[in-house]
Amino acid sequence: MTRSGARLLTAARSVAIPVLVVAIWQLWAGNLAADSNVPVPSVVLEGALDLVRSGDLALAIWISIRRVLSGFLIALAVGVPLGLSMGMSPWLERNADPVVQTFRMIAPVALVPLAIVWFGPRGTAAVFIVAYGALFPIVLNTIAGVKEVDRLLVKAARTMGLKGRQLLRTVLLPGALPSVYVGIRIAMGLAWGAIVAAELTVGFKALPTAEGGARFGAGGGIGFMMFYLYDNSVSPDLIVVAIISVGVVAYLTDRLLRYIGRRAMPWARL
Repeated sequence: MTRSGARLLTAARSVAIPVLVVAIWQLWAGNLAADSNVPVPSVVLEGALDLVRSGDLALAIWISIRRVLSGFLIALAVGVPLGLSMGMSPWLERNADPVVQTFRMIAPVALVPLAIVWFGPRGTAAVFIVAYGALFPIVLNTIAGVKEVDRLLVKAARTMGLKGRQLLRTVLLPGALPSVYVGIRIAMGLAWGAIVAAELTVGFKALPTAEGGARFGAGGGIGFMMFYLYDNSVSPDLIVVAIISVGVVAYLTDRLLRYIGRRAMPWARL
């Protein structure tokens, strides 16, 4: 089989299950009573096209993407150095681990009231919630990555005179990168979950009226759009569109991370 044929076969296999699920959903929902609130795929598609044409869906997704990226980058900037430091220093890990483990157990949505008090009912509060939710997987996986580096390599590097930043840059960081990368992927998934929860609450406070004349609360992000559609008793089909949009964008983000990971770490199995 040619390379192009193999790619087509792989693509067909990847869409087979989603197509089957949608077909079963259509048959089931289409046979329900007319007054049922169960969304029908064909109607969901019509709603999606309407949101795309109006620009509301694109606006909501773009605002959420910006908040996710902002919070994720903050978590990355804090989590990797902290994880490296804890992985390299037994004393720091012994004293900081109880704090990390305690806060790790607190769901990001539990901090929404504090985020609103600290940052006000603005997008900054949502970014904080995202950063908090994405931080801990990065920290823990970075610590694990440092500890998984072969101790013989570390000893050999120290024998050759490497220490401090040189040891970190040439041995510890490259060895820990695969584990850090796993933490990054997990963190990005949690970031998308956190942004929806944050915008369901923070976004509602931030934008009592949609910005730029957008309908359906699109100016507050995809999470606020879901709340707006529910609160105003709009067709549940549009809520499903928003839910599916989050899943699709999160999936594409993960695929991008996988592509970057393979390029950055050709020696690792990703």
